[in-house]
Parts: sequence; C-alpha cells; structure tokens
Amino acid sequence: MLTPSERAPGLVLGPGVTLGEDVALGANVVIHAGVEIGAGCSIQDGAVLGKTPVLAPTSSASRATPPPLVLEDGANIGAGAIVFAGARIGAGAIVGDQAHIRERAVIGAQSVVGRASAIGSDASIGARVRIQTNVWLTSHSLVEDDVFVGPGVVSTNDDAMARGGEDYVLRGPTLRRACRVGGGVVLAPGVEVGEEAFVAAGAVVTRDVPPRVLVMGVPARVVRDVPAEELLSTD
Repeated sequence: MLTPSERAPGLVLGPGVTLGEDVALGANVVIHAGVEIGAGCSIQDGAVLGKTPVLAPTSSASRATPPPLVLEDGANIGAGAIVFAGARIGAGAIVGDQAHIRERAVIGAQSVVGRASAIGSDASIGARVRIQTNVWLTSHSLVEDDVFVGPGVVSTNDDAMARGGEDYVLRGPTLRRACRVGGGVVLAPGVEVGEEAFVAAGAVVTRDVPPRVLVMGVPARVVRDVPAEELLSTD
C-alpha cells in the first residue's frame, strides 16, 4: 500500500523504502515497496520508482516477482521517468526526463539514458555509456562500457515478430566496448557491433560488425577502418 509522506509535496511511499542521506525529492514522486535509494540521489518531479510490470498473456518475459529497485549512491532520476522493480541504476548514473527502464535492467555507473529513451527488461548497460534522446534498446540487449548510442536508434529482438512459437528465443543486440552507433540506426535481432566500431547515421545493421571498422548504408557495409586517433585505446 502506498501512503503519503510529508517529506516532499505529493510524495507517496510504499512500505520498506530505504532512503539514504541527502536524497533530493521533487514533487509528486511515487516510490513503491522495498525500493533502495542510496546517498546523494536526486529524484525529480513526477518520477515513479519500483513499479511492477503488467505483462500480456502472450508475453515471453519472466513472470517471477522482481526484486526491489536499487539506486546506487548519486544516481539521478529525471522528471516523469519510470524505473521498474528489479532494475539497478549505478552510482552517478543519470536517467533522463520521461525515460523508461524496465524490470531487471542494469544501468552502469556514470552512464546516461537520454530523454524519453527506453531500456527493455533484462538489458545490461555498462559504465560510462551515453544513450541519447528517443533511443529504444530492447529486452536482452547487452551494451558494454564507453559505448555511444545516437538519438533515435531502434533495436529489435524478434525476427519472427511474435510468431516464433513457444521455444523461440529473443535475441537483443550486443554493443561491444567503446563502439559508436549513429542517429537513426536500426539494429536487427542478435547483431553484434564490435569493439570501437562506428555505425554511421541511418544505417540498418543486419549482420555483425567487425571491431574498429566504419559501416554505413542499408544494409550496413564496411567502408573503412576507424582511424587510430579516434580509438579510446590502441591495444
């Protein structure tokens, strides 16, 4: 049961919520049962934390009750953002205004999820990742450290479009360390973008991208190597 709190205007808290020291709370925030909020976190107006999912009868997502949402120290949740139960937001990470983080998703330390972007269930986002505005990273996506995802990127995880049968396995994309994905790119189910690779804006990635190359086009094709001066490391 949610109950009003006098700590902030319109704040509503569920039972067992843990609030660390120096947590800043905006107006009309809703925090569901068991949410753990670390020290120095900022929760802006109208955010909803620890919401449990409502799944369609045909959904293949796990129906196990997710554990409580955890916000590590210094995490920032923007106005109107929704972060589901079972998610974990790393230390110093930023979840932008109106963003949507599903159950069991993990956002690494110092990463940024841009305004109105959405992260699907069971997705794993590494540290220092930059996800721009209006991005959709589907369930079961894997994004390693220092990746850049441009605005409007769309990922997919179901080649059969809900007609794969009971044994069909959803496959999100894998974005390896420090790769860069330009604005408006479409990632097909299960593709891997290699370490330090560069996907040009508007490309449609239908096959794996090797490390440290630039691809562009529909479908995306290798154009050249990424210049050494653009690499985070030269190992």
